[in-house]
Amino acid sequence: MENINQNNQNVYKEVKQIAFQTRIVAFVFVIILILILAQVLGVNTHIFAGHLEGQKDSTGQTQGLMDISQFKMAAIPDGAEGEMISYGEKLIRETYKYLGPGNKLGEVYAGNHLACGSCHLDGGTKAYAAPYIGLTALFPIYSGREGRVASLEERINGCFERSMNGKKLPLDSKEMIAILSYMKHLSKEVPVGPRIEGQGFVKLIVPERKADLAHGEQVFKAQCISCHQADGQGLLKTAGNLQDGYVYPPLWGEDSFNDGAGMARMLTAAKFIKGNMPLGASLDNPILSDEEAFDVAAYINSFQRPSKANKELDYPDLSKKPKDSAYPPYADNIPQEQHKYGPFNF
Repeated sequence: MENINQNNQNVYKEVKQIAFQTRIVAFVFVIILILILAQVLGVNTHIFAGHLEGQKDSTGQTQGLMDISQFKMAAIPDGAEGEMISYGEKLIRETYKYLGPGNKLGEVYAGNHLACGSCHLDGGTKAYAAPYIGLTALFPIYSGREGRVASLEERINGCFERSMNGKKLPLDSKEMIAILSYMKHLSKEVPVGPRIEGQGFVKLIVPERKADLAHGEQVFKAQCISCHQADGQGLLKTAGNLQDGYVYPPLWGEDSFNDGAGMARMLTAAKFIKGNMPLGASLDNPILSDEEAFDVAAYINSFQRPSKANKELDYPDLSKKPKDSAYPPYADNIPQEQHKYGPFNF
């Protein structure tokens, strides 16, 4: 009897093992079938293959789970939520109208007549122009400038204090909630995980030399003045009327971003320019070389602009301060001139 029971147990184990192996084979078959269908239908198989760390393309850019250049915003829903999202989009595209100096629609929070969309192009949806797509999944995140983990609300207010040369939005204000609602809507159904293709800026091979301002001026005259004008003061939508904002924003002067803004850092400006300027430029279709972008960014930032108060409090840990931060203090003895114009080989 014991032998029979033992045999039965052995048979049961063999059948169980065969069943397990069959399920494994079936699972692998289904995955292969999904991948084949994905290839036929033109679906990005990186999602199915689980390439969470991304791959490098021929330009050295990281390929993530989706490509922002293929992004299409979902329809804005009806009701109160949709109204808030729509208001947030208006605030991004026409900041000067709703929050700028002398506006007739609300309190003044922006100190210039730019729009958030002056840098975050196409309402924050253009690839490699610091888009908002997927941004809500990245925050809270450590900020070297703050010296701590910072929220998305704090990041937005950083832009208002620096790029908009203004003051912070109250965290519970309708405006802050609207902007967050719009950003959340743009991040709808975006995979949570690593940075996705098109976030931030393009990569730039930084020349190992000091920026050439004379060459930067040549590039500016050849490529930039048709939009930003010879004096760099941009083109107003309505001549003589700042309240209607700009078609093309000023790049320096009193109505531009202040010296604490990200664009006041030469390498940040150069990456933005390389990926987006002149209009029509993109990752796949750059118009300026790395050296041209490097020099024209330096030329633009050689002019006077508003001064951000209390910049010396930025980067409590000075070792985290970017090399191209143009204002002291520093953790090193490199001259301020080199921090501003390079070479950044230190």
